[in-house]
Amino acid sequence: MSRRFGVAEGNSRDPDVARAVREARDEHELLQNLMECASNGNQNCFEQLYDALVPRIYGLVQRILRNVAHAEEVTQEVFLEVWQKAPQYDSTRGAVGSWVTVIAHRRAVDRVRAAQSASERDMRMGAAEFEEAYEHVESTVQQGLDNASVHAALSRVPESQVEVVTLAYFGGLSQSRIAQALGVPLGTVKTRMRLGLMRLRSELGGEYEIG
Repeated sequence: MSRRFGVAEGNSRDPDVARAVREARDEHELLQNLMECASNGNQNCFEQLYDALVPRIYGLVQRILRNVAHAEEVTQEVFLEVWQKAPQYDSTRGAVGSWVTVIAHRRAVDRVRAAQSASERDMRMGAAEFEEAYEHVESTVQQGLDNASVHAALSRVPESQVEVVTLAYFGGLSQSRIAQALGVPLGTVKTRMRLGLMRLRSELGGEYEIG
């Protein structure tokens, strides 16, 4: 059986999955199609959506939490929320990947904030590193974490830019470490960071001064 964008094409057991794959011209459209199908309660479509997104979402969460067990748990919480909120997803407000990424970083940051025991100390180190490296914007972004408008704005920022901003501002990683983690040149990370912050500031309409 042939595959398109990592999903089996022509899945005879579920015509909705087959249609979602067949009608997609690229990965972006495939995720949109699968989300639309999943929002109607189709678990097979959701499983395909999960398979397509879980590697990048787990990787993002793990880099923020720095704890495999917590990352696995939070990743499952993320996709449970995605399944529960699938009917509420609005494609006009952002791509599927960006929407799920926003949910993931919110869940991961919530877990960092809830860290209590000594075994979770490494998770809190990310916030400390962030304060040292990004002191000039920390208060603004942290304030934004609790603001619904910031979450909405992030969902409209391209996914590649959201990922870089998330790893820097919420994961405490330097741009060099982000480049290593994502396997892209440092210049690419800097460009995505700059464009992401510019887009976020634009989406917020000047409500926050960022960067």
